[in-house]
Amino acid sequence: MAAAAAGPCVRSSRELWTILLGRSALRETDQIETELDRHCERLLTGLAYYKPPSVSSGEKLKADKEVVVPLKEFGLRISKFLSLDEQQSVQILQSYLQEDYRGTQGSIKAVLQDERQSQALQLKIAEYYYEERLYTLRCVLYLLTYFQDERHPYRVGYSKCVDKLEKELVVNYRKQLEELFRTEAPTWETHGNLMTERQVSRWFVQCLKEQALILEIIFLYYAYFEMGPEDLLAFARIFKEQGFGTRQTNRHLVDESMDGLVDRIGYFSTLTLVEGMDIDFLHKCALEERVEQHQFANARGVCQEMDKLLLTFGDIPHHTPVLLSWALLRHTLNVDESAHVIRRLGSIAIQQNVFQSMTQMLKALGSGGNNCTASTARMCIYGLLSFVLTSFEEETLGDQQHLIDVACEVFTAPNLAELFWDTEPTAGIAILLDNNCGMFPQSMTPLLQLLSALISDKCTAKKVYSFLDKMTCYTEPYKHKPHDVLSHEDGTRWRRQTPKLLYPLGSGQANIRMPQGTYGLVLPAGQGSLVRWDFSYSSWTVFTCEIEMLLHVVSTADVLIHCRKVKPIIDLVHKIMSTDWSITDYLLPITSRLYMLIQRLSSVLNPPTDVIASCVNTLTVMATRMPAKVWADLQHTGFLPYSVTQVTGIAQSLRAEGMQAGSYGNLLLSIERPQGEYSVTMAFLRLITTLVKGQLGSTQSRGLLPCVVFVLKELLPTYLKWRYNIYGIREEIGCLICELIYTILHLNSVEESQGSSSLSLQSLCTHCLANTEAGQAIINIMAVGVDTIDVVMATQPSSGSEGSGQTLIQTIKLAFSITNNVIKLKPSSGVVSPLEQALTQHGTHGNNLIAVLAKYIYHRHDAALPRLAIQLLKRLAMVAPMSVYACLGSDAAAIRDAFLNRLQSKTEDMRIKVMILEFLTVAVETQPGLIELFLNLEVKDDAVGSKEFILGEWSCLQVVLEFIDSKQQGKYWCHPLIHRAAIAFLHALWQDRRDSAMTVLRAKDRFWENLTSVLFGELPAPSNISEKSVLETCAFTLKIICLEIYYVVRGSLDQSLKHTLKMFFDKKRYEYWSEYIKSLVTHMMETETQGAATFLEFHMVISAWRMVLVLATSYVEVMHLGDCSLRLQLLQDVLEGTKVLLLVPSSASCLRMGSMLATLLLILLKQWKSIIVQVSKILDPLDQILESLSQSNQYFMEKTKAKIFSAIITTLQIKQLKASDISQYSQMLLTVCETIHNEAIVLFDQTRHALTTGDAGLPDDKDSMETDCAPRLQHKDQKDGVCVLALHLAKELYEMDECGNHLFLITRKVPFLPAMLSTLELSLRVKQNLHFAEASLHLLLVLSRTQQGAAIVAGAGVLPSICLPLLSVYQLSTNGTTQTLGSSRKSLDAPSWPGVYRLTMSLMERLLKSLRYNFLSEALDFVGVHQERILQCLDAVRKVQSLACLDEVDHTVGFILQLSNFIKEWRFHLPQLLGDVQVNLCYLCQTCTFLLHSPKVLQHYLQVKNGETIPSTILPRQPKPTQTPTKQQNTEKEEMEQRALLKVQSSLLRILSKTLAAVRHFTPDLSQILLDQSLDLAEYDMLFVLSFTTPAFDSDVAPSFGTLLATVNVVLNMQGEIDKKKEPVSLNVGPLTSTEEAKSLKSLLMFTMENCFYVLISQAVRYLKDPSVHSRDKQRMKQELSSELSTVLSSISRYSRRGTPCSPAASLLLSPPSKSTCSVSKLSPENQEPLIQLVQAFVRQIQR
Repeated sequence: MAAAAAGPCVRSSRELWTILLGRSALRETDQIETELDRHCERLLTGLAYYKPPSVSSGEKLKADKEVVVPLKEFGLRISKFLSLDEQQSVQILQSYLQEDYRGTQGSIKAVLQDERQSQALQLKIAEYYYEERLYTLRCVLYLLTYFQDERHPYRVGYSKCVDKLEKELVVNYRKQLEELFRTEAPTWETHGNLMTERQVSRWFVQCLKEQALILEIIFLYYAYFEMGPEDLLAFARIFKEQGFGTRQTNRHLVDESMDGLVDRIGYFSTLTLVEGMDIDFLHKCALEERVEQHQFANARGVCQEMDKLLLTFGDIPHHTPVLLSWALLRHTLNVDESAHVIRRLGSIAIQQNVFQSMTQMLKALGSGGNNCTASTARMCIYGLLSFVLTSFEEETLGDQQHLIDVACEVFTAPNLAELFWDTEPTAGIAILLDNNCGMFPQSMTPLLQLLSALISDKCTAKKVYSFLDKMTCYTEPYKHKPHDVLSHEDGTRWRRQTPKLLYPLGSGQANIRMPQGTYGLVLPAGQGSLVRWDFSYSSWTVFTCEIEMLLHVVSTADVLIHCRKVKPIIDLVHKIMSTDWSITDYLLPITSRLYMLIQRLSSVLNPPTDVIASCVNTLTVMATRMPAKVWADLQHTGFLPYSVTQVTGIAQSLRAEGMQAGSYGNLLLSIERPQGEYSVTMAFLRLITTLVKGQLGSTQSRGLLPCVVFVLKELLPTYLKWRYNIYGIREEIGCLICELIYTILHLNSVEESQGSSSLSLQSLCTHCLANTEAGQAIINIMAVGVDTIDVVMATQPSSGSEGSGQTLIQTIKLAFSITNNVIKLKPSSGVVSPLEQALTQHGTHGNNLIAVLAKYIYHRHDAALPRLAIQLLKRLAMVAPMSVYACLGSDAAAIRDAFLNRLQSKTEDMRIKVMILEFLTVAVETQPGLIELFLNLEVKDDAVGSKEFILGEWSCLQVVLEFIDSKQQGKYWCHPLIHRAAIAFLHALWQDRRDSAMTVLRAKDRFWENLTSVLFGELPAPSNISEKSVLETCAFTLKIICLEIYYVVRGSLDQSLKHTLKMFFDKKRYEYWSEYIKSLVTHMMETETQGAATFLEFHMVISAWRMVLVLATSYVEVMHLGDCSLRLQLLQDVLEGTKVLLLVPSSASCLRMGSMLATLLLILLKQWKSIIVQVSKILDPLDQILESLSQSNQYFMEKTKAKIFSAIITTLQIKQLKASDISQYSQMLLTVCETIHNEAIVLFDQTRHALTTGDAGLPDDKDSMETDCAPRLQHKDQKDGVCVLALHLAKELYEMDECGNHLFLITRKVPFLPAMLSTLELSLRVKQNLHFAEASLHLLLVLSRTQQGAAIVAGAGVLPSICLPLLSVYQLSTNGTTQTLGSSRKSLDAPSWPGVYRLTMSLMERLLKSLRYNFLSEALDFVGVHQERILQCLDAVRKVQSLACLDEVDHTVGFILQLSNFIKEWRFHLPQLLGDVQVNLCYLCQTCTFLLHSPKVLQHYLQVKNGETIPSTILPRQPKPTQTPTKQQNTEKEEMEQRALLKVQSSLLRILSKTLAAVRHFTPDLSQILLDQSLDLAEYDMLFVLSFTTPAFDSDVAPSFGTLLATVNVVLNMQGEIDKKKEPVSLNVGPLTSTEEAKSLKSLLMFTMENCFYVLISQAVRYLKDPSVHSRDKQRMKQELSSELSTVLSSISRYSRRGTPCSPAASLLLSPPSKSTCSVSKLSPENQEPLIQLVQAFVRQIQR
């Protein structure tokens, strides 16, 4: 059924009308001409195009198989009801179903089967048919209107069509006119039961409308083409027969509502006859004395027939212009025998008030009709009036005021005023002007009326001003001759003997002085006389005096008389000023008095509202150019609403506290509303709107607040309830109110906020509309609905661009825009405003506002109305918490069909289509129910298992697929903006993951090909691109492809998409787009002065390209980007674009774009570092950018600068470089150090400010060495902030400087170290700026690598900056308890305060190692301050075995190892600490040995005690298991636990090796104690007890010789395990990658064993030489040692056969051990390690 009604086979007349008006998608000249050629026959035949029913047509319809049976049957019913051809009835039905049907297409069948519904449908189709007939006539009328208008874009096409219509048009239309007024009214017997009295009346109204339109067409036709005498006679007989519309065949059906149409028929009948007489040509012939050339000069027979016919006229006013015209024609042709006819016809015309009739006719035609028709009518009457005034005496033409009225009405036509001023001053209407000048100023009003009408442009305005400025006669009345006047003998002339002031005004005021000796002509006038004095003066002075007189008599009874004289003056001033502003200065004496006039007239008992309105209108014109002055002067009048107190807030404003309504408020309440006339209100609204548009300053704008409040509280909510005398005024007031609010809401927010107060007109309006009844009033306007508009438009006499219907539409459009802006401007809050509640509340039966808005889609008169309604729906769908689908209720599907009908119509206005698609795009995300309705996906019938969807018949995707079809691009119905909107809708589907819709789309043939076709085209250069929407189309397409690749498994991509991606690579589109993006960037820089709005599309496409490249880093194969040279080129282009945007100062838009590209560059550098061969090609541009950014002070450049720092760091890490490899190394280093200096100072100030304001974060209560609870970050202290990244970059740069010379040079130029250390000190003290602290210490570590660098760092005061503040890192908690070391669950490399402490230890170690005695005192100070933490750390391994804890122990022992080289100085300064450290080191040695000896125990501690089996740095990120682990998963878990255990063991071994190396310094030197008998044993304590038991984990068991022996055995066992492995296993992480690493590990074990032997022998000898030790104990020690060492030596011998690396000896192992190894030694006595030989010798010695 829907398919049958899918569309009519011919274009409807309304659609043709829309095309002709240029409101459709067909806008090219050739397209318009094609449409006119195609429908020329229909336009020529007019209403005859619609044929009556016939048997043959019925048979053809029955035989037509394309039309389904129900439609055939219903078409036959329509045919009978409308008396229309059967086939055309079906066409009308199909056209209606396509365009106007308000149900779903699927419901048509049910409607046709239901009798009641089908009857209602039949009546609606009748209305549609009537409209179609009218639109056919309107098309012809439109062609005749503009076919000679050179300004019209389609004039040529119109002219060609009119040429085709010219010959037969009037003949056909005259026949149709006769048929219309002779046709009998239909009855129920002939047309069926539906033809009720109401329908008969409706038919008759249609009949009158058609007659009026046909007559209008005929009149316009004859305005351009000559009418023959016979035609004139024929038309006269026709009009006589129908009584100029009053003698209709069906006149019994005429009621009051049809009077306007009947009058319109009469007007056009009159005008047609007058135009047919060709009075203009007759006038021209008469002037040139060649009247015989007129067509009626030789048509005596016709003239006689016309005489007879017209003598029967005169009974109705419509006859009078015809009679006057014919009398004038006969009089001019000088036909003697017709003299009595001329007198008779002329007398009848004058007696019947012909000029009043013409005035009434012109006014009626000028209100709401076709402007061209009204202008043509005025031109016609102008010719008649001019010739009448030229041919007849003025006194014989009746009341002169009637002549003035018709002349004023005539001159409203364009160009007639200019034409008048170019004519002779003694002919035509100029006679009327001259006669009225002779009566000035006694009779002032007629002249001023006429002159006001004669102003149409600047030229005519100047002529009127000059005319009045140079008056030569002054007429005044006299009852008696005054004594100071001499009279002529006959009394006809007077002469003044003395000068006279013509106005009784005080001295100093404007006045006119009549000079002595002035002559005057005396004219008798009733009981007195009029004297016309002859002297020169300016009428403008007279006008000023008249206004001054009114001001003087304002409180007397004469005020109304003077008001009648002043009002025309003010109207004239208003007309002149609005036409030519340059004359305003000359009118200042008048305009300056208007303020006082308004003030005084407003206070009288019965204020003359018309005069006040004229004054306000004049001030409105002034306010367009000088709003501030007008506002300032108006404030003194008290006319406008005002406030007596200062307005401070919105709440006070809305309550109107301290506000007065002013004189205008009193006028409205006491005069206008009771009388029902609102001229002052309309003038007031125009004035306030103009003042608002004038962009007053903040003070003046706040002064307007009371006026706006008055409008919002008193006018807007109530104006619909007022009494109105004139139809249409209510709509006009509503439109003016909405225009004011619209203007306020569109004020520039920047200028609005310049004032100190936050209260502005915009915020007031927004709040008031959102929260008061004013908002409800706007909603009431929007809720008028499409049906009401249709009714109002139907009552208009024509389809002109003016009238109450157009005003109503304009008001509703403004209401839409106002609501949209209120929602957009309303401050965001969690509270829903009353406006939003009213907008989104659910009603019943589709009565809620959402449904009303959606139904505006049915509106056809103004394309902007449904577009704005959809735009508001889009806004509501975005922000309002409601379901549009639910609000539409049962109408949802029907509205959906209407939307899609307009969307798929090829002639529909492109802007409506775009707005519909944008609405659907928003609905994808915010309106799930609604979008499902529009997607209309149906389950496939044969789908098995999972659901498989197909597109439904009413799916919006059908239309969208047509819009993106590559074959349709470039056609008129697929504008680039529509293509862009369609792609944006698809992007919304992909972004919102609408899987069902995406699946259906993917399955469509050529979907990916059509979608991506825009990417394979050649775009115009950025400087030449005219339609920038194509860039947005490309951007959305790229994003869709990216989303598809990202979300779809690689192997599941559609083959078509894979092929497209391959084509993208093969056709070098990567290179093309990369180069095009670069050209866009370059164009942006060249045109940056045009503002950011120009670059919106550029930004979108560059952002999309960034997404493509970011995705390409992870999906190289899918996107065919495996070519390294291509990737390098893409990277270079991004770098070049970044450089272009950031190298020179530019607009904020360009800088933001540069920041975005910098982010992309950083990502590509990190992901594609392997393809970069020449690092310098990357570094050089980055260095230039960095240099440029360093000179920029914009705050928003901080992030960009940080990204450039990161990019440089990443580049430096790609390849190991030296300082000499970078050409700009010194400059880059200087720039970075300057940045560090500046940023450190800023960070210092911010931190200190935060402390003083109480905003600083409290110290962390938790264990600072085991947790990473980040304090509140300052904006400068961020991991990716400029300050932190500058420190890291400096570290990278200084690492390249092997000699360290640059540091010395830089510190002399930039004192960055003191600033950095000061900030570091503060940061440590308040435990803030973690990232800065860590980065600073890393930099200091690198600077301390060389002796020179270490000296500079120490000299800068590093110890004072770090030592004491470091206590804050691990100080006592708030409850007073000491913190203990614990396990950290964060990555060891993650920033943390424990990490800062560890770095500090490393720094102290490095400085002490480099500077030795030069830093010794500082090192001792440091160890003294932190001795508690150091001792706690050495004892912590027994309690915590986390990597963080072990790392700190490692750093601490390393520092002690360096400090142990200075044992004498240590003992001197800190003897107690030295003893404690020695003891703790021995216990640490015992603990490490135990844990290494018992790996199962260690693993148990890791699992149970610390609660973490695997450190976070080792475990990969995996989803939570949802089922029982498999065997493979268990194996993987065990492997990870084993790797974690090995990592901990590696840390313990390093600690053990460093501990023994340190203990070696605390025991006597071996050679000295063996050879020097005089060694003072008291200097060295006995560190190990005399015991040979296995080391224990308990602190109660003291370290003993057994501990040292166990250590040796552990080392030997480890070496054995390594040798057993076919693939060596590292104690770090995973298998060793080379034999060198295995040898390095063996060297570490060897080093540990050597130190262990050294300490063992030294301590043993110390025991043996100690006299305090009993000899029995000494003997026992010898036996035990001999036995244990012999066993150890035998084990060593076995290992030595395989070869052992030499010990690293003095290596201090600050970092992983050196990979260099010694040559392998064999087990021969001469090649054995010296220490082993020493042990053997020691064993032999003690065995004696």
